[in-house]
Amino acid sequence: MLILTVAFNTVAGHRLQHQADDELRTRAAAVATTVDTSGPTVRVLETSHDDLLDTNVWIYAGHRLLEGPPGTSPLNPIADHLAARRGRHCVTADLDRPLQLCSQPVPGGRSTATVVTALDLTPYRSSAHTLLVGSLTLDAVMLACTYALTRLAVGRALRPVRAMTDQAAQWSAVASGERFGSTRHPAELAALGASLDSILDRIRSLLRHEQQLTGELSHELRTPLSRIIAELDWWQTRPRTAAQTRATHQVIGDAAESMRTICDTLLADAREHTPTAPGIATVVPTLRRLTELLDVPAHLTITVEGPHLTTGIPPARLERIVSPLLTNAVRYARSTVAVTVTAHAHPTPDGVRLDVIDDGPGVPPEFAGHLFEPGRRANPDDGHSGAGLGLPLARRLARSAGGEVSYDEGHAPGARFVITLPPG
Repeated sequence: MLILTVAFNTVAGHRLQHQADDELRTRAAAVATTVDTSGPTVRVLETSHDDLLDTNVWIYAGHRLLEGPPGTSPLNPIADHLAARRGRHCVTADLDRPLQLCSQPVPGGRSTATVVTALDLTPYRSSAHTLLVGSLTLDAVMLACTYALTRLAVGRALRPVRAMTDQAAQWSAVASGERFGSTRHPAELAALGASLDSILDRIRSLLRHEQQLTGELSHELRTPLSRIIAELDWWQTRPRTAAQTRATHQVIGDAAESMRTICDTLLADAREHTPTAPGIATVVPTLRRLTELLDVPAHLTITVEGPHLTTGIPPARLERIVSPLLTNAVRYARSTVAVTVTAHAHPTPDGVRLDVIDDGPGVPPEFAGHLFEPGRRANPDDGHSGAGLGLPLARRLARSAGGEVSYDEGHAPGARFVITLPPG
């Protein structure tokens, strides 16, 4: 707008200047018709309306003034100077008011004559000033209107963004399933909403993963922690020999080491993009060591049978996979729990299969489809502690190693869980 204003006023000023020059040339041409240069001397002819033609007009014969405005005018020296220069020239004089004087030779004839005319520039400059003030006023009005319209347009455009912000503040990333993509928005806001929906989904996934990891740690650490508490209570309530004290210390140390192994295993599995730690476990010795660590009732018998096969996962991970299944079997079995190890063609032709079998009541048929869902228990009031996280944890760890954990619905009586693992 500034450039347009300057350009407009510059063009208008040049146009007004040309108008003033045209007015001077017209008056000089009209005066020249009253000057006779055909003879040896220059003569000024008398015509009607001489008063109008003689206003601010000087007629020279060479350097000699023939006729000029009446009285003494401060413009006379300027007119004399223009006449002496000969030819067409113009100057601007700022006396009590702005004036422009131009000299113009009278064409034809044997004698030389020059007409000098003067024009008051006040009306032209007043017009230029009026145009400048008007254009600046128009600029101010246009800027004010542009500002108001821009605020209105931007406010209307950002109104959906404010609404989306309020919605995001009210939603819960975990509890709420509402997302921005459920409402219609312009294309740009729809893309923003899709990005925010993706971020909310990732946040919800991370929070759920954190909750799952916390539950799994609590579930897995409960057994060794209970052993530590039981050993400490027994040691404090009865006098103990030095050998018994060393045995108690050994049990507590083994339980603490088991807790550290559990934490390391679960945390390593929880880290995304972190490959499973390499290792090979000899299945039967690992299972027998695991059964020795369990708190087995006196009436219950646990057997581990099978060839000495190896699987391509670390012993700690194998324990974490089998431990929830053994714990459940010991919890619900009436008299026996059997773990059998065999070669299996899944997931590879020389894979390893583990069957964990108990003679308990088994899993209710209506609950079999929900058996591996986190936090689900067939009968929460059965008198046994548990959070419903052991079986989902076992399946997740097995699948992360390329294996599987499944339930054999056709087995009766009791329950049979099948674990398949890659070979070592």
